[in-house]
Amino acid sequence: MEDSNLENSKKEFTPDNGFNLVGIDYFEEPTGQIYFIEHFDLYQDALNAKKDRKNPNEYFILYKGTGGEFLSR
Repeated sequence: MEDSNLENSKKEFTPDNGFNLVGIDYFEEPTGQIYFIEHFDLYQDALNAKKDRKNPNEYFILYKGTGGEFLSR
């Protein structure tokens, strides 16, 4: 159940265009674990911002694929 809440939250934070850098707070309730940090037009900029974070594994880059699918890295 928790995984589906997390996946739904990821979809809500996925932009139609560009890339959103989001963080995840594992101590929060499943529906509020994801929080917005910044929007980027270029993937490389989002990736660099993620790498600059203290714990890069606690952050996701959310975006839509060419087929409209929801993706994260």
